[in-house]
Amino acid sequence: MLKDLCITSPTVGEGNVADLFLASPLDSTQAPSSGIANMEILIADDSAVSRKLLEVELKKWGYRVISVANGTEAWEILHREDAPRMVILDWMMPGLSGVEVCHLVRQQNLPHYTYILLLTSRHEKEDLIAGMEAGADDYLIKPFDANELKVRLGPGRRIIDLQAELLQAQEALHIQATRDGLTQLWNRRAIFDILLKEVARCQREGVPLGLVIGDLDCFKEINDTYGHIAGDAVLIEVSSRMLHSVRPYDSVGRYGGEEFLLILPGCTKEDTIAAAERMRAHINHAPVQLGADSLPISASFGATTLEPGQKVAGAESLIGTADRALYLAKQQGRDRTVFSLHE
Repeated sequence: MLKDLCITSPTVGEGNVADLFLASPLDSTQAPSSGIANMEILIADDSAVSRKLLEVELKKWGYRVISVANGTEAWEILHREDAPRMVILDWMMPGLSGVEVCHLVRQQNLPHYTYILLLTSRHEKEDLIAGMEAGADDYLIKPFDANELKVRLGPGRRIIDLQAELLQAQEALHIQATRDGLTQLWNRRAIFDILLKEVARCQREGVPLGLVIGDLDCFKEINDTYGHIAGDAVLIEVSSRMLHSVRPYDSVGRYGGEEFLLILPGCTKEDTIAAAERMRAHINHAPVQLGADSLPISASFGATTLEPGQKVAGAESLIGTADRALYLAKQQGRDRTVFSLHE
């Protein structure tokens, strides 16, 4: 049955291919909660005794601790990418004060939130208000009580955990909005947006841009013969092979049905043809296994380029040129690459 499908052989040379709170916050001897097992806290205090007391308690509760003796060192750590998400700052320190560090952290506008607990011997309400207005989330009066410190760190963990969940939800929504649900390639809207940006970059920086449209050969016959579930399996496998044939900065998207769009930044005519041939070879180098059946598969490609300084009416016109080249590839027998000059 398989050999009756309309699949042709190559005609062009192939390329190479967390717990939020501790269960009993007033029990300072309790074992670490799973929610803080990997939580890192930065301590900045110029008092060696105070730093040691904080370190002992925090480590006993399961936190990983980094200690520094002044605000300047704290700031150097806090603007790193892997900075701790929770910070205990003494108000008065050499270099930068705790309040000044608070100001700097809040001015950074980081993608993640840093929870700041201000440690101070000041009791006046005006001082405490000034510290909170500087960006501190909470404060603790020296000498601190260990149980009170433990309780005050709880909201910080909650905030950080909730923000992590929020960022994960945002990432999931972004994936749903930009990825094809079946193949996980860029969807039609996303790949078109990428093309718009690359066309603009090509014209701005004077670099070439390759564009390829690929279409699986005789895909309707695969669906009609083996069913749509088998057709989906073929699309997933082909998408994986396509991704393995491109460079990390190339973009591959599902443009519609069994049609795919390949964007190749910096590629000349020769580079674009070579990339399309490499992808074609990756697709048809082995049959797709569908249970006990081995299904040979091939694809046709239409390619074009936008050269430096070349005028283009829009991304749609570039796609139109590649689409006409794809039509010629189908007319000439499928399983091949045809290049068309964009005018």
